This record gives sequence, C-alpha cells and structure tokens, in this order.
Amino acid sequence: MASICINDTLTDDELGSILSKLENDKDKEIFGLVCKRWLGLQSIERKRLAARAGPHMLQKMAARFSRLIELDLSQSISRSFYPGVTDSDLAVIADGFRCLKVLNLQNCKGITDKGMASIGGGLSSLQSLNVCYCRKLTDKGLLAVAEGSQGLRSLHLDGCKFVTDEVLKALSKNCPNLEELGLQGCTSITDCGLADLVSGCRQIHFLDINKCSNVGDSGVSTVSEACSSFMKTLKLLDCFRVGNKSILSLARFCENLETLIIGGCRDISDESIKSLAVSCRSSLKNLRMDWCLNISNSSISCILTECRNLEDLDIGCCEEVTDAVFHGLGAMGTEMRLKVLKISNCPKITVAGIGMLLDKCNSLEYLDVRSCPHITKSGCDVAGLQFPDFCKVNFTGSLNVLL
Repeated sequence: MASICINDTLTDDELGSILSKLENDKDKEIFGLVCKRWLGLQSIERKRLAARAGPHMLQKMAARFSRLIELDLSQSISRSFYPGVTDSDLAVIADGFRCLKVLNLQNCKGITDKGMASIGGGLSSLQSLNVCYCRKLTDKGLLAVAEGSQGLRSLHLDGCKFVTDEVLKALSKNCPNLEELGLQGCTSITDCGLADLVSGCRQIHFLDINKCSNVGDSGVSTVSEACSSFMKTLKLLDCFRVGNKSILSLARFCENLETLIIGGCRDISDESIKSLAVSCRSSLKNLRMDWCLNISNSSISCILTECRNLEDLDIGCCEEVTDAVFHGLGAMGTEMRLKVLKISNCPKITVAGIGMLLDKCNSLEYLDVRSCPHITKSGCDVAGLQFPDFCKVNFTGSLNVLL
C-alpha cells in the first residue's frame, strides 16, 4: 500500500482549520516547525506578536504575519532602548498591518505626532491604542487617530502631558464606542473636556483621571450621570477639587461601580461615603481613600458592613479611624471577602481592632500596618492573633500591593 503524504492530501484551508484548534501558543509554534508550508500557514494565522524591530524587520514581519491583530512594541522604563520605536516604524506598521486591532506603544518615547498621523491614516480597524508616557505627543497626532480609527474602544494616554480637551472633543465626535480611557497626569484636562467627552462617548466603563488637577465635581458628576449603567472603574487620585458632590453623584447614578480611587481627595467626608456604600453594596470591590482626612469611623464601618463583596480597602493616613470601625463586624452573618487592607499611619487602631477583623475575615492576603504605633509583631504574638497562612503582614517594610 502506497504511503500518503499529508501535504498532498490536505488543502491550506484544511490545515488552517487544524491549526486554529490548537489553543496553546507553544503547540502552534511546533506546528510551524514541520515544514516551510506549515510555517507559512502558522505565520498567516498568527494573531499576536510582541517584538522590538526597526523598519526593515517590520516590513518582513508584515509580509509574514499578514493577519496580525495584536502588536506589542512597548518598552519597560528600566529596560528601554534608544531610539526605540520611531515614526518611520509606525509608518511601516500603518501600511503593513492593516488588520491590526490592538497596538501597544507604551514608553516609546521617540514617537511624535507624525507617527500618530500614520496610525490614524492607515489603521482604520484599530480598537485599542496604548501610548502611555509617549511624552512628545500632542493634540495634533491624537486628533488624527480619533478621526481615522473611529472604532476605538480603548485609549490610554497616561503621562501625555500635552493632551488637552480638544482630544476629548474629537473622541466624542468620532469614537462613540469608546469604553476605556486613561488620562493619568494629563493636567490640562478640565471639567469642560469631560463634559464634551461623555456627550458622545456614553459607554465608558473605565476612566483614569488620576492626578488631573483641573478636574472637579462638575466634571465627575457629568461623567457619572452620562455613563451611569456602564461605569465600573473610576480613578481620581489626588484630584483635590473633587469633593462630596462627586461621591453623591456616583452613589445616585453608578450602582455598578466596582473600583473607586479617591486617595488624596481631602474634602470628601463621611455622609457621601455612606451613601456610596449603600448604593454600591453589591458591586464595590476596590476602594482606595488614603489621605481622606475628613473620614471617620462611621463611614468606614458602613463600607465594611454594607459592601459584602469588598476585596481591597485602603484607608491609610485616615487618622481619626479607631478600633470602633470593626465593632459592627460581629453582627455580620457571613464572612468578609476582604483580601487587602491598608491602614498605615492610622495611630488609633490597635491590636484589639485587628483581632476583631480576623474573627470575620479568613480571606485576608495582605495587611499594611506600617506607622501604626499600637500594632507590632510582638503585640500580635502576645495577643495570640492567628493570621491566615497566606497573609503577608507589613509591619515596617515597603511591600507594594496596589489597588
């Protein structure tokens, strides 16, 4: 009986169908090692790629990976290389990767508006763009992206300090399906810009405006009302103009809110936080409110008892909080789901308070008690406190766990 060669029997479409059923990337790479034909098919079917390459190599990659959907050219801060990705590279990408939907250029500090114009002109199918800390970018280049890539769903511009409200206007006009927007440190963004944004982009579920110092209650309230049913993550770290009006608006409109960061918003007080706890009792999972100096026991106790799905809580430097914040936990019928608790520099909390917490929380994975003079390792040992086996307790170190 004559042997049958699989390459003579199966068509490219049939081999491609087999390849598509391989879920593991390593298996797909092995598929491409069989022969040149299978390597070509594996290259065509490849959807994701992370690389560091100049224009010549990018052209070869574009010819080989013609159906690429995700391209990651990001650099790490500690291991960036010079000059890195350039405008010439972006021109090749815009011309060669026409199917691209996700492009990550984080920390590619050499790119300018010229490169963004290429992206806007060539990648009409783009849905996600990350240009965080590409510090040379201005409104001009990002306006080209908003106008050319109108299917954008995710845009991250953290650290792009030259970005202004004009970009938000363009997004509102051209990108109605936008769901994620990162603007951390874009200090020229104002309440008016946010109002313009949500007049057209009403499906935003993630908004990071940390350290946007010109944003206040008016802008946050407008966003919360316009994106009420969608908003899940809102980051407002060090937005010192944000106060109780913003929190009350979130409590009124955003009942699906899961993550809220309001650290450093020092005008926020107990009554608005209690309203938020009641409204978001089923959804709220992560709350960071360190340096909210007007916060006291009543609102934190409400958060702990009402928000049964809470996993991460940071009340560092809320100096008026005492052990009394844990008293209500004894009346809870179910175990808490809290995994991370940060109470650094809360000098009125003692070992007794931690004991009350542990009685109702077996899921704790990280506890930050730095600069709490009444909570020490020896004090916890003397009191016989039993922390969960997997729990890391930070008494004096700098273990970094972020919300």
